[in-house]
Order: sequence, then C-alpha cells, then structure tokens
Amino acid sequence: MDKEKWHPGKLLETSGYYWRTCTLHAGVKLDLFTIIGTAQPSAATVAEKLEASLDGTTRLLDALVAMGLLSKSADSYANTEASAAYLVKDSPKYLGHMIMHHHHLVEQWSRLDVSVSRGKPVRTRKLFDDPVHREAFLMGMFNNAMLMAPGLVKEVDLSGRKHLLDLGGGPGTYAIHFCLANPGLNATVYDLPTTRPFAEKTIDRFEMKARINFQEGNYVDQGISGRYDVIWMSHILHGEGPDVCRQIIEKAVKVLEPGGLIVIHDFVLDDTMDGPLFPALFSLNMLLGTDAGRSYSQAQLEEMLRTNGIGNIQRLPFIGPTESGLLAGTR
Repeated sequence: MDKEKWHPGKLLETSGYYWRTCTLHAGVKLDLFTIIGTAQPSAATVAEKLEASLDGTTRLLDALVAMGLLSKSADSYANTEASAAYLVKDSPKYLGHMIMHHHHLVEQWSRLDVSVSRGKPVRTRKLFDDPVHREAFLMGMFNNAMLMAPGLVKEVDLSGRKHLLDLGGGPGTYAIHFCLANPGLNATVYDLPTTRPFAEKTIDRFEMKARINFQEGNYVDQGISGRYDVIWMSHILHGEGPDVCRQIIEKAVKVLEPGGLIVIHDFVLDDTMDGPLFPALFSLNMLLGTDAGRSYSQAQLEEMLRTNGIGNIQRLPFIGPTESGLLAGTR
C-alpha cells in the first residue's frame, strides 16, 4: 500500500483530528443522536432535553452537521442514515458502547510519549475496575461482533465439527453465530466469572441454551477442561506477551482433538511489523494499557502455533473493518 503523502495541511489535519473525535464522543456521551431519533427537533428542544446550555448545544449540533453526522434544515436537526444506524441506542447496529470505550482511553493516549519513554503502561487501574468502563467495553465488543460475525463465520469451514471452544469469548457472540451457521455444532464459552451473567443472557436471547454452555476460568492462570474439535480465539492474544501467548495456545492445543481446528482472529501485522495501519496503532494501545500486550505478525503467530504442534496453517481471506485477520491450522 502506498504511504500517505504528507504536507503541512495533512500534518495539521492529523494533529487536530482529535477535535472531531471529541465532538463525536460528546454527541454519543450526551446521547444526542438518540434524543433526535426520527424527529427533527430544534436546537432549543435538544438543549432542553439535555438540560444543557442552548449556545453549547447549538455549537455541538452544527459541528456534527459539518462532520456529516447530522443534517440541518432551518433550525431543525435530523439524523443521517449512518447516525441513525450506528449512533441511536435502540438500533441493532449501535456502536456507541465501543465509541465510549475509546473515549475512556483518551487520557491514556494523551500520555503516549510517557509510555514510550518508560516502555510501560500508563493505565493506573484495570479496565474492569470501573463498572461504567466495563459495560462500555463488554457491550462494545458485543456490538462489534454482532456486526462482524454473520459474515465472518462464512469464512470458516466447520463442516462436520461437533464442539467449539470460544476461548475468552465474553458474551459468546461468535459461538452463537458459529452454531447458527452450523446446526450440528455445540459450543462452550470460556471466560471470567464476571462475564457469565452477560454471556448467559445473550445465549438465552438467541435461544441457544441447549447448545452453548459457559465455563468459568482465567486462561492465563488456569487450565481448560473438556475436549473440542474447534478452538476459536478472538482478540485475546494481543493482550499478552509472547511467552504467555505460547502458554495459552499450549493449553488450548491440549484440549483439542487430533485433527481439530484452531482459529486465531486478531489484528495481524505484516511480517515487517510496519503495517497495516490499525494493527500498528493498536499495538501502541496495548503498550499504554498492558504490561506486555501487542499486535503480532503472521509469522510470529505461525511460530507460536507450530511450536505447539499445529500444522497446515493458512491465512484465511477475511479482512475485518479494522483490518483484523484470521489464521487457521490443525492439530
């Protein structure tokens, strides 16, 4: 891919792009798009519902119009097709939870220079310590997976497979969609006890209680029970250093039947480590918030799999909206 051509205007646009980011975050945090809904309220009406100043509300609304996230006619504001789909809370495609998760990371990102200099995270507390942050993260991951899973599961051939382990599966979104796409498949979601209520509620919502169960555990500190012919690992390896990643894969392979399939879904870097852009930036995000987490290249992931007895490794053609990829191999 050609590198961007940089010039003063592009540099300044990039430098100040967080102005747009914070404008979007403010709109979502105030639930402004949901307040507008399908109506076309005036700025005064929106301000009244927000219990906010008319001047500040009007400036925010006009900035969102300028960004193309709202439309304006005289003094009336309306959601665009995109904001109605992705920024209104009762929409099935709502992305506001992940946007708020990004908002909670802003302070850390403002201290990237400190993290780079020290080689250590600047996060002062664990992500899940704050229930508001925890909800934003879990719901954000759920919403993202709900958008991605229906298309993604078509890229992974699970014909004839019987039991899938969704390791670190959170609410079990991928397990649910793999089971929906493969009638003969059952699944186990493995995650922390704090995730269980959310997972069981989601599994019940899709009427999958008979085919999907939940196993409590910490895949870093504890073992995994059961036998499986598919192991799905979505966005868990980037949270750990290389040695721990190898240990996680080793634990997974121990419960994988001979001939079983293991699939890694993550932000995969090129082997030169300098692209694609989102995985490269995400690696910095892991520096800010974890002791050893990072994005890995395809070669690094392949090495981790091979040293644990996985062969026939191949990169599947799927590319996610944030440049995530799939790597599959068999025991």
